[in-house]
Amino acid sequence: MNDIYLDYAATTYIDPVVKKSMERYFTKDFGNPGSFNSYGLIAKKTVDDARERIAGILNADANEIVFTGSGTESINLAIKGVARVLREKGKHIITQKTEHHAVLETCRYLEKEEGFEATYLDVDKYGMIDLNELESSIRKDTVLISIMYANNEIGTIQLIKEIANIAKKHGVILHTDACQAAGFLDIDVKNIGVDLMTLNGSKIYAPKGIGLLYVKKGTPIKAIMHGGGQEFGLRPGTENVPSIVGFARALELVQKNKDKESKRLGKLRNMLIRGIMEKIPKTILNGHPTMRLPNNVNVSILNIEGEALLLHLNEEGICISTGSACTSNSLEPSHVILAIGLPYEAAHGSIRFTLGKKTNKKDIERVLEVMPGFVDSLRMISPVHLEVNEILNEAK
Repeated sequence: MNDIYLDYAATTYIDPVVKKSMERYFTKDFGNPGSFNSYGLIAKKTVDDARERIAGILNADANEIVFTGSGTESINLAIKGVARVLREKGKHIITQKTEHHAVLETCRYLEKEEGFEATYLDVDKYGMIDLNELESSIRKDTVLISIMYANNEIGTIQLIKEIANIAKKHGVILHTDACQAAGFLDIDVKNIGVDLMTLNGSKIYAPKGIGLLYVKKGTPIKAIMHGGGQEFGLRPGTENVPSIVGFARALELVQKNKDKESKRLGKLRNMLIRGIMEKIPKTILNGHPTMRLPNNVNVSILNIEGEALLLHLNEEGICISTGSACTSNSLEPSHVILAIGLPYEAAHGSIRFTLGKKTNKKDIERVLEVMPGFVDSLRMISPVHLEVNEILNEAK
């Protein structure tokens, strides 16, 4: 049986074209970009070239691209790096309750250890923030806003341009986690208007362990680690040349093909949503019905445990998720599902399908063939008996 992988939001495989572009930098041109010899100079030129290509895609300057070891590191650098520079101006940060834990835990750290105060904005039942609430939350001592471009669990896309306009109006720096958005949405930084933007490789068919932070020229920021002064003094450590090369190539490919791939995956996503809602009663679609990533389907199936369904599907070679891969070891329900107003019982029945390059119509048909039977079996032994109407009424 061929596995059906539907967990692309957790990680992607490395595209063969991307892998090929990286190979020579493992064994042939393996120099350290900081070495002043022929190997080092080749490595430096290679990193500079990748930086230029990525800058072109983002409509940025090359010296505004800082390579990091992951999306999480990039987020930490953005939030801590700005907060620590501007702490004399103010110690207030605004984010939202549905952010990735990399943002939430960084804000909590600054609150607990460094005396900052964070406002965690509520979201509506679709996972959207209220722009009026955002603006009214800005204070004289607000130094940073961090709002995710597209949610990693429910796929909801925020109005990032409008958010950027509000931040600019009040002279507040805006950071966005765009890791899930990079393969599908506009990441032209001048067009969307952000000051800081996080991307990573493992969501766009590049290697794990590589990320970047776009830092708009003039943005006050300082390093949070110390060492050799690489990456314009913001990220010390020997540059990961092969992964940087792969990251640049992968970003080129996904951005080149994003319109075509978004259309293809959007059709498969809609097919999966329709099939689930028709074949499995007492199911709630999570996330915005239209303002959502084209590859994301997140549903709460009432009166089952999502983990139990995941295991049944896994036995059939169908790989999905119950939420963010970063919290897969936790028994607690998704903070995102709770934030959109669903109770614990419904949140425990939430599962996420995320589609990608290898997903096809037969994969969706197979899921819809086997999943209803598993749900029926699980409901027969469930002590919980919820109805959709009562859950939605509570959520209001």
